[in-house]
Amino acid sequence: MASSGAAEPKSHDPVLLREVLELLHVEPGGVVLDGTLGSGGHAREILKALGPRGRLIGIDQDPEALRRAQENLKEFSNIDYEQGSFAELDKMLDRLNLKKIDAVILDVGLSTEQLEDARRGFSFLKEGPLDMRMDPTRGIRARDLVNDLSQGDLEELFKTCGEERWSRRIAQVICRRRTQRPIETTTELVEVIKQAVPRPYHFGPRHPAMRVFQALRIRVNGELEALEAALPRAFDALRPGGRLAVISFHSLEDRRVKQTFRQWSAEGKAKILTRKPIGASDEEVERNPRSRSAKLRAVEKTGEEAE
Repeated sequence: MASSGAAEPKSHDPVLLREVLELLHVEPGGVVLDGTLGSGGHAREILKALGPRGRLIGIDQDPEALRRAQENLKEFSNIDYEQGSFAELDKMLDRLNLKKIDAVILDVGLSTEQLEDARRGFSFLKEGPLDMRMDPTRGIRARDLVNDLSQGDLEELFKTCGEERWSRRIAQVICRRRTQRPIETTTELVEVIKQAVPRPYHFGPRHPAMRVFQALRIRVNGELEALEAALPRAFDALRPGGRLAVISFHSLEDRRVKQTFRQWSAEGKAKILTRKPIGASDEEVERNPRSRSAKLRAVEKTGEEAE
C-alpha cells in the first residue's frame, strides 16, 4: 500500500495503440490474450473491438498493475485476469480451457506507472529502494545483485544485458564502495556509476546509469528468458490466421523477436506482417515520451503444423 501522502503515479497512453489494433485485426466475438496487461490501455480498446461476445485474457505479474486494470476496466465483464509471467501463458490457457485463440499482444518492458513509482526502485531519476521486481512479493532484488555478485559477474551482466561500455569500471567501483557499506538505494547506485564513468559521459544523450539499471532489471525479472519462452507458446496458442504482435523497447528484446519471426517465416509457419519494426510517430513521442524507443513487430500464423 502507498504511504499516506504518496503521489499517485501518472498514467499515459498505451504505446502504438492504433498500429497494434490494425495488426491484430481484432474482430467481434474473438478471443485475445494481452500478456502484459499493465493498466489496461491496450486491453480497453481490444475489448471494445471484441464486443460483448468476445473474450480477453489479461496477464500481468505485477499485482498492483492487475488491481489498476481491474479498476480501469470494471465496466467489462468478458475479461479473465491472471497474475503471473506471460512465459506461462500456455498453462493459463489450459486452466481456462482455451485451445486456440485469435491474437496475442505483448508490450514487453516497464510501464510508466512502475517507472514513476519510486517505491519500486526502477528509476535512476527517483530515490527509492534498489528493488526492481515486477512482482514485489517474490525473487531477488537489484540490491542483492549489486551487493553479492562478484566483480566479474557484475561486469558480464552490465556488458551483456546493458551493453554498457564502461561495465568493467562500474563493476570495480561498485565492489570498492560496497566494502564500506551496502548499496541500498537507487540514488546511491547512480552516485557510484557517475564516479566510475568519465565525466563527459554524464552529459551524453543517455543518463549514465540507464544501461546499468536496464541490465539489473532484466536479470532480476528474467526478462529475456521469459520472452524466449513466451514467443513459441503464444504462437502455438494461435489458430491458423491468428496474429502475434510484440512491442519491445531495447535491442536485446527486439533482436530475439526479429530472429524468432524470421525463423517461423523460413519454416513456412508464419507470414511476417512488419518488414521493418514500426515505431511511434513524432506526434505520439511528443505526447508519450516512453514510445520513443518502442518497436512493434507482428506475424500471422499461416497454418497448423503436422501433429
